[in-house]
Amino acid sequence: MASERLQKLMAAAGFCSRRRGEELLRQGRVRVNGQRANLGDRADLAADRIEIDGQPLAPPAAALTLLLHKPLGVLSTCHDPQGRTTVLDLLPAELRRGLGLHPVGRLDADSRGALLLSNDGDLTLKLTHPRYGHGRTYRAWVRGRPEQPVLEQWRAGVPLDSQPSQPVQLSVLEHDGDATLLELVLREGRNRQIRRTAGLLGHPVLDLQRIAIGDLELADLPEGRWRRLQAGELVHEDGSAPDIGRKPRP
Repeated sequence: MASERLQKLMAAAGFCSRRRGEELLRQGRVRVNGQRANLGDRADLAADRIEIDGQPLAPPAAALTLLLHKPLGVLSTCHDPQGRTTVLDLLPAELRRGLGLHPVGRLDADSRGALLLSNDGDLTLKLTHPRYGHGRTYRAWVRGRPEQPVLEQWRAGVPLDSQPSQPVQLSVLEHDGDATLLELVLREGRNRQIRRTAGLLGHPVLDLQRIAIGDLELADLPEGRWRRLQAGELVHEDGSAPDIGRKPRP
C-alpha cells in the first residue's frame, strides 16, 4: 500500500476529520514508529505503527453512513462532558463503539432534522468543505409575514460578522396567523446562519427543521430514528458524488 498523509489516514480510519488530524499533528500528539510526526508526514498503515496519544490507530472499519432524523435537544457531537444526550446515544450499542461514526457537520441542539453520521473521511470532507458548496434544505417557521423586500434581501445573502453571505434559495410555503413557513437552500455552513439572519431581518425563527442534505431527504423517517445509506445514494454509477442540492422550485 502506498504511503499517505497522516491526517488522511486518521480520517479514513474514522478516528477524526482531516482538520482535526492536522490539529493533532501540530500538537505533537501523533507518532509513527515511535517518532513524533509532523504535519505533512506520510505513512503506510499496513507497514507503520501510528499512535495518537499513545494509542495505536486501528485499521479503517468498513465504510458506513447513516441518515438520522435528529430530535430537538440532542447534541451533534460524539461526547458531551455534561452528560447531555448526543446523536450517538440514539444508535444501538454495536454502532456506538469501534466503528468511528461521527456527525458530518452540525445541527444545533434547538433544531431538528436530517443529519449524517459516517466513518468515511472522504465523504465527510466533501460534505463539509466550503469549496464543494453542497446544498442543505431547511423549513423554518418565522414570526410575522416577511414582505417582498425582506425576502429579496435574504435571497441575496445577509452579511454576518462583517462577512458577506452567499445567496440563498428561498420560497414562501404558507402562512398561519402571525407566522410564515419558509423553505431555504443554503450552500455554506455559517454558525446558526438561518436563525441569525432571521433575527437581523426582524422575523425570529420559531421552528427550524433540515429536511434534506442534497438528494438525501428525510421523507417519512420518524424523528429519533435512522437508516443506513446504500452505496448508490452516495456515489453515482459513473463514480461521481451525488448531486448535493435539490433542484429549484419551478
